[in-house]
Amino acid sequence: MSVEKSGGSFAPLLQPTFALLWVATVIGNIGSFMRDVASAWLVTDAAAGPAAVALIQAAGTLPVFLLAIPAGVLADILDRRKFLLAVQVLLACVSLSLMALADAGTVSVAALAGLTFLGGIGAALMAPTWQAIVPELVPPKDTRNAVALNSLGINIARAIGPAVGGLLLASFGAAFTYGADVASYVVVIGALLLWRRAAKEDDPLSERFAGAFRAGLRYARASRELHVVLLRAALFFILASAVWALLPLIARQLLGGDAGYYGLLLGAVGAGAMLGAVLLPALRKRLDIDGVLLIAALLTATVMAVLALAPPKALAPVALVLLGMAWIAALTGLNGTAQAILPNWVRGRALAVYLTVFNGAMTAGSLFWGAVAEGIGVPWTLWVAAIALAVSAPVLRRMPLPRGEADLTPSRHWPEPLLAAPVERDRGPVMILVEYRVAPEARSDFLAAIHRLSATRRRDGAYSWGVTEDAADPALMVEWFMVESWAEHLRQHRRVAHVDADLQAELLRYHAGPEAPRVRHLLGNAKPTLAVLTARQGTGKPSNIPEG
Repeated sequence: MSVEKSGGSFAPLLQPTFALLWVATVIGNIGSFMRDVASAWLVTDAAAGPAAVALIQAAGTLPVFLLAIPAGVLADILDRRKFLLAVQVLLACVSLSLMALADAGTVSVAALAGLTFLGGIGAALMAPTWQAIVPELVPPKDTRNAVALNSLGINIARAIGPAVGGLLLASFGAAFTYGADVASYVVVIGALLLWRRAAKEDDPLSERFAGAFRAGLRYARASRELHVVLLRAALFFILASAVWALLPLIARQLLGGDAGYYGLLLGAVGAGAMLGAVLLPALRKRLDIDGVLLIAALLTATVMAVLALAPPKALAPVALVLLGMAWIAALTGLNGTAQAILPNWVRGRALAVYLTVFNGAMTAGSLFWGAVAEGIGVPWTLWVAAIALAVSAPVLRRMPLPRGEADLTPSRHWPEPLLAAPVERDRGPVMILVEYRVAPEARSDFLAAIHRLSATRRRDGAYSWGVTEDAADPALMVEWFMVESWAEHLRQHRRVAHVDADLQAELLRYHAGPEAPRVRHLLGNAKPTLAVLTARQGTGKPSNIPEG
């Protein structure tokens, strides 16, 4: 199979629609960062304590924790262009409301928290969809470069938005800053209106919301490799969130800065992220992903310790540049690992699980560190978080991240099921039986191999799995698994990857029968209706209809 070479790092920008949406997204993200700077600073103007400041940070991340998985499902079943347009209108209305409150001088902590929460809902709904549309905008050879450009765009916005937001806030006030954010949404909406998206062909096996939601959760529950990524991400971001939750107070109380200085600090983080993105390829040639994450954790802990010492105002932005470098290394390392271990059919939903853990960790960490700072103060809180992160980093390295080298492309090696008559797609549950004949001396090796297949079956759609033997014929071993409907089983045929096909081929070495293992599909029968039960009870004769 020939592999088409990539056209270069900036080749996706030669695609007019991608370039249009990329530029619009950068402008929209700049506006969002300006809005966040204004909101974070206004809450300090209200003489709020650390807990209230951290509450605003948590209000922006909590919706992603709550809605990332449903948003990932919606990205797969709705018209993505129309969905993105609706979300942009919602976000514009949030910023319009903030602008009106700021202009009237009636902004309160409760209003900021509520509207920030609504803005977080929009961000939660939008994020999986932006990721999902990339393959529609560029040829397959440029997909990776398009993803990298999207990350670069976010960091450009992170570098520009906070600094510009701080300057606008200091020069013209919060209402003007929120108005600039509204204008950025107008740009994004205009770009989406210019996008002429091709109509999506009907798929007879397309998933519905509830089924797709359950399939995504089943995959996440069964994937041990994803569990390692999620655990490493949760522990890192809970500890590292202390600096983000308390940064407005660090700028104002510890460093004696104003709104413009706070924007400068956030801009320094963005600049550090951009610099880190440039240096990361060279670092990865020398270190594996676990080594990169170790350095990122130790560097983040060092920055928190430096900020706890209340350094000179000129030194703090330098420390924040280092924080940005560490942050982008951790983000790209963990997100890239998650991308590498996920097959395409569940990528959006499983990445939504990752986003849920990431934002849940940031939310819980913000609330926790805000409460700690109320009790022991901001400097000591930074010290506690820094020590905890520095101590945990070497320990977590003993739980190595998966390398993501398996071939996850669909193998399509399963034959079509033999049917006596067409089966309705919603009929279920379905039990699949695979019968092997195994010699006694190969029994233990066979069982070890087939139990490795359990996770594969569950990831691809099975909600229950097991292996049994015939009491009258112990050489007959039967693998069974259950799926919720006939359509879900047909989707399994599309999902089985080459790495799973290799494992199934290994099982055939232990099969001693003259023919291939026999596969049977057992369909669940519907329960009798109330009218049928009543009729049977009326005859006085017992019913032989089984339950289920």
